[in-house]
Amino acid sequence: MTASPRRFHITTFGCQMNKADSERMAGILQDMGFTWSDDPEAADVILYNTCTIRDNAEQKVYSYLGRQAKRKHEQPDLTLIVAGCVAQQEGEALLRRVPELDLVMGPQHANRLQDLLERVFQGSQVVATEPVHIMEDITQPRRDSTVTAWVNVIYGCNERCTYCVVPNVRGVEQSRTPEAIRAEVEELGRQGYKEITLLGQNIDAYGRDLPGATPDGRHLHTLTDLLYFIHDVPGIERIRFATSHPRYFTERLIRACAELPKVCEHFHIPFQSGDNDVLKAMSRGYTQEKYRRIIDTIRRYMPDASISADAIVGFPGETEAQFENTLKLVSDIGFDQLNTAAYSPRPGTPAANWNHQLSEEVKRDRLQRLNHLVAAKAAERSQRYLGRVEAVLVEDQNPKDPTQVMGRTRGNRLTYFEGNLEELRGRVVPVEITEVRAFSLTGRALVAAEC
Repeated sequence: MTASPRRFHITTFGCQMNKADSERMAGILQDMGFTWSDDPEAADVILYNTCTIRDNAEQKVYSYLGRQAKRKHEQPDLTLIVAGCVAQQEGEALLRRVPELDLVMGPQHANRLQDLLERVFQGSQVVATEPVHIMEDITQPRRDSTVTAWVNVIYGCNERCTYCVVPNVRGVEQSRTPEAIRAEVEELGRQGYKEITLLGQNIDAYGRDLPGATPDGRHLHTLTDLLYFIHDVPGIERIRFATSHPRYFTERLIRACAELPKVCEHFHIPFQSGDNDVLKAMSRGYTQEKYRRIIDTIRRYMPDASISADAIVGFPGETEAQFENTLKLVSDIGFDQLNTAAYSPRPGTPAANWNHQLSEEVKRDRLQRLNHLVAAKAAERSQRYLGRVEAVLVEDQNPKDPTQVMGRTRGNRLTYFEGNLEELRGRVVPVEITEVRAFSLTGRALVAAEC
């Protein structure tokens, strides 16, 4: 094998799953002897971990690749890798479009990066997009934080939403065993991490593919059971999970979140549309009435819980009246945060081929109107924090003000206050909230000690 490059840089697009995959791939590269470079132009290995949920994210990848492809003509030893969902979707077509690429690898192959790179260094151009059973990865990720960490609990997705490409690019659901998850969480606790976020494209589906059933007929392993199983891990003070699907979100899970003190009162549950006919066309498997009942149940058990979600406007055939049903849902519920997007046709999805596509002008108008409402409702929700004392887990320095540190409340609200990062990083600090904005807070620390 030729001498390995010594520096690498990873650019990550898209969701939390991609961020977690990037951390694991960075850990593999470090184990191979490579070192991280903040500057992609100084790196010998460039890896783009890609997202295909939205067309603009996909096009940005091609823009970045064009610059690095030119560089490779001047530096033949440069190794170019495209990983993630665009890689899975395009496969060998990526090599035809960007022949300078050395490795194209789908998300299911993230744990095999070392084996694939060794083939590249032996002179091969490699495409790895075939379905595989995901093996447990013993590599230590290169975590971007020393306080909070992602923990994958289920890979893939068995849903068939008509707009979504995820099942095509991330494969079928594969749950990790509870024992493997707990072992990873225990190691994070030993390393000093304070908060974990359990991850899955459809985390409520955790355990459906694992063997066993209870006497009353439910799956032996569920997300609810997993929360109980890992809750007592020493050192871990906060537990979150994402992303939830309304089809599977149960009162049993809500009750567990209320009972377990480490589980934060924050729920990310995408609704996508507030209109039942649009939800049916999307193949989401629930109604807006069921979604409202879920939120009502959460607030019955945890009245102050924060709710965030995702929504799509301009789905094929969406009428103005149907869009207004989405506005009504947002207004009625009052989300703490809402990720919004205009519908973007994705290759290989049923909705991309439907005739009744809406114009970009209509989609932009609806997105703008929705975003205006989202900001107004989030600002209203923020008012409840003014004057309160919130427990803030300090994560980092405010990049815009070096006199301030930043962290998150249990409800996941980003909060800034004056303090010394070296003294406070990883500590939970009581902060009196003195200023509120739609999506963040400012306050003052009451004591420089854990609460």
